Amino acid sequence: MPEIVQIQVGQCGNQIGTAFWQTILGEHGIDNDGIYHGDNEERIARANVYFHENAGRKYVPRVVLVDLEPGTMDAVRASPLARLFRPDNFVFGQSSAANNWAKGHYTEGAELVDDAVDVPFPRLHFFLVGFAPLTSRQSFAFRSSTVASLTQQMMDPQNMMADSDFRNGRFLTCSAIFRGKIAGKEVEEQMRRTQDRNSAYFVDWIPNNVQSSLCSVPPKGLNMSSTFVGNSTAIQEIFKRVGDQFQAMFRRKAFLHWYTGEGMDEMEFTESESNLNDLVAEYQQYQDATADDVDFDEHWGRDEEAGVDEKAGGRTEHQ
Repeated sequence: MPEIVQIQVGQCGNQIGTAFWQTILGEHGIDNDGIYHGDNEERIARANVYFHENAGRKYVPRVVLVDLEPGTMDAVRASPLARLFRPDNFVFGQSSAANNWAKGHYTEGAELVDDAVDVPFPRLHFFLVGFAPLTSRQSFAFRSSTVASLTQQMMDPQNMMADSDFRNGRFLTCSAIFRGKIAGKEVEEQMRRTQDRNSAYFVDWIPNNVQSSLCSVPPKGLNMSSTFVGNSTAIQEIFKRVGDQFQAMFRRKAFLHWYTGEGMDEMEFTESESNLNDLVAEYQQYQDATADDVDFDEHWGRDEEAGVDEKAGGRTEHQ
């Protein structure tokens, strides 16, 4: 089930957010302390979209409350929802921006960003992208598309937009976006089967790392389509290939004068090569990693405890 993490910022954002949570609590039959009252399964069935249910059967909002000054947070703590939010989810500074946009953007506000938003692998943001159906215009009229065929095609290495075979690495996360008059249940079933068949190509230490979404409006000229976006360690093949080609040319200083003539220095090339090698090493590190090797406290542990369970493949409001 997809989760939505809400981030409410500033006095206005937190006031609107507080009203939002009051509405959501009423819709799900949850009181101000996060306890569900009722016996209607449909009412509570999808509460996990907005709430994390902890071991004590308490529903904790998946939210981060942010402001530059503590006054807004104090107002929330003094409200009827004071016991609803986890204290660790409050992120605030000690001085107001005083309606100064630059102060919020460049100084105090910028310092709070790292505390409010956590990106597990900030350097590993190079994706493999696939699309289906890839069919010539002449033959498209004679081919019928199904969810099963789209899923199979978009996961085919030959349908990837980069010259990299995902079977030579492991997916950290991936997302599949389907368009057309398709049943959501069928999409979920096909994606589950696909992940089961290709389980060896997914890391086992990131739970729920496959996300799927559905748009009922088909693309122009097609009755249905699928787009695949995957964060796979196999992308390092491309970087290794580029690095080898660079080394061969840089040793001979081929074409180097065209760049140094424009003000570049040879040191910039060697630094870039070093950064590329570091990137390849980081991809390899996570490809070989096991659950015991990963620091979950650093990447997910704090958010999981706080009910801000940021799923790796994205959320439906997502990626």
